[in-house]
Amino acid sequence: MQEKKKIIKEKLEKERDMLLEELRDMGKLNPETGEWEATPEELDFPHSDQNDMADRFEDFESKSSMLKTLEPRLQNILKAIKGLNRESFGKCEVCKKDIEMARLEANPAARTCKQHLEK
Repeated sequence: MQEKKKIIKEKLEKERDMLLEELRDMGKLNPETGEWEATPEELDFPHSDQNDMADRFEDFESKSSMLKTLEPRLQNILKAIKGLNRESFGKCEVCKKDIEMARLEANPAARTCKQHLEK
């Protein structure tokens, strides 16, 4: 099991690093709230027309939406990394049975077995 935990840890850390890179490309972490905030696209010139402003707003909205998707995933990854050394790691939060190894390999941050996937 130790070897599998090592593999899972490597996957979690790789995904964490990838998510952090994506988050940094779209926004910045607000140190006061601990939440990621989208950053608007920089203007290349001082005067913008309505089309430029609309494109900039659309880009900002897209980034905000992606942050709302990626941030919870990052939190799940960080929680899984923190819990790797706990006895409860790899146990379903619902039934307390072992989570299937194939599921953990596919999603190292999984918190439930396949049977309780939707809960």
